Amino acid sequence: MSSMKMMISRAAASRLLTGATRPADSAERGVTLHRNSFVSVRKMSKALTIDNINPNILKLEYAVRGPLVIRATEIMKELEKGAQKPFKKVIRANIGDAHAMGQKPITFIRQVLACVSLPELIDKGDFPEDVKQRARDLLDACGGGSVGSYSASHGIELIRRHVAEYIARRDGHPCDWNNVCLSSGASTSIKSVLQLFCNDLGGKTSGVMVPIPQYPLYSASLAEYGLQLVSYYLDEASNWGLSVDELERARGAALTAANVRALVVINPGNPTGQVLTRDNIESIIKFAHKHGLFLFADEVYQDNVYAQGSKFYSFKKVMTEMGAPYDELELASFMSVSKGYMGECGLRGGWVELVNVAPDVQANLYKCISAMLCPSVLGQAAVDCVAKPPAPGEPSHALWLREKTAVLDSLKQRAQMIADTFNQMEGFQCNIVQGAMYAFPKITLPPKAIEAANKEGKLPDVFYASRLLEETGISIVPGSGFGQYPGTYHFRTTILPQEPLLREMLDSFKTFHANFSKEFA
Repeated sequence: MSSMKMMISRAAASRLLTGATRPADSAERGVTLHRNSFVSVRKMSKALTIDNINPNILKLEYAVRGPLVIRATEIMKELEKGAQKPFKKVIRANIGDAHAMGQKPITFIRQVLACVSLPELIDKGDFPEDVKQRARDLLDACGGGSVGSYSASHGIELIRRHVAEYIARRDGHPCDWNNVCLSSGASTSIKSVLQLFCNDLGGKTSGVMVPIPQYPLYSASLAEYGLQLVSYYLDEASNWGLSVDELERARGAALTAANVRALVVINPGNPTGQVLTRDNIESIIKFAHKHGLFLFADEVYQDNVYAQGSKFYSFKKVMTEMGAPYDELELASFMSVSKGYMGECGLRGGWVELVNVAPDVQANLYKCISAMLCPSVLGQAAVDCVAKPPAPGEPSHALWLREKTAVLDSLKQRAQMIADTFNQMEGFQCNIVQGAMYAFPKITLPPKAIEAANKEGKLPDVFYASRLLEETGISIVPGSGFGQYPGTYHFRTTILPQEPLLREMLDSFKTFHANFSKEFA
């Protein structure tokens, strides 16, 4: 088509689409428009609609970042624009984000990250010699000497070796670095291992046993992958203990619909804050071995143990020391730099250790991981600082130990403060926070409050949390987002606000609860 004809066609089409009806001018000979002419424009349908997307995505829920958290963000923006509220700020007690709640970074970690990010600081910066040497070692392990390069899909070998050394020191038993895989936080490696179970056997869906209350990553991931959630209840009356009788009940009830193939244990617990005893861990291992279950040991809070008499034992350590046949159990153990004393959530560093996994299965897991290229190399560098902290006698050791101790001691005090405060409030019962970063108190709601919730089409604990947010700016997560025993109501709050803010939060909480109870008495 000539350029003139192209111009005429475009001009004519333009007038058709805009409704123009005047006769063609001299530049548009051959094109006649009648007053009643029109063009029917077919609206293109969407390739993806709510009716044809993956139905598993529709089932997926993640309460920690759910509707109440979205509303909390909206309120923050309203306050920034000058909106008048009965409070001046939103307190984000809904998520375990330590630095967002005022925790200071560990100096050694940040100094190493600074040097690997800008290598000229190694020579120009005023950093301790062990920081500079660590940065040199990490850069030597990176392609092209830069953290901007890809690493191996399962992580830099040097860091994997350091993680294996950390695990060996922790447990007193050897660890093969080839069984360590680095990841973008623990969540990524948990999901990668869960994907291995995505197949039906004998016409039944694969089932994974998950504690209730649970960290919603598990229920969300199982829904996403089309796996069957097999819920077992923790015993609140026994400080959220784990009963083998309950494990047997849950497994037996699920067998008609699912092939129960794996068991998830979170220790220390999220959202419940319990720390399992060694005897309890041994009984869980015996149960898993008896039924041939793959064990997921979510141990990301292993540094966060506060209560007197409580101690962290890794599942790997216990099953190794139990000996045959229990030391043959298939296990994936997860760790993260997001928790502990580090709180480096945004760096997305973590690892999984695979124990007794069949070599060809492990090879295929690594193959699957390779499709994601590699975890953040800066996150891997943070992992290295956690796995191999400054040793006694090195220049950075004293400051590192002082900062680590200060963080954990403060968390211990806040854990005590939050449990004591809730237990003094009418209608509350809060177990001691033995570890992790959360309290999960039970609340007795007045019948009239439950009626009001029903009228608004909300679950009672969601109704309570919504009122709390709108009237105090305190953002918590309703217990229904984690699962809870039928007929009970809870919520999860972090212990992470720094002590002055935590006192302010608890004072506001007490005032709100007194008014709420009076309103619905």
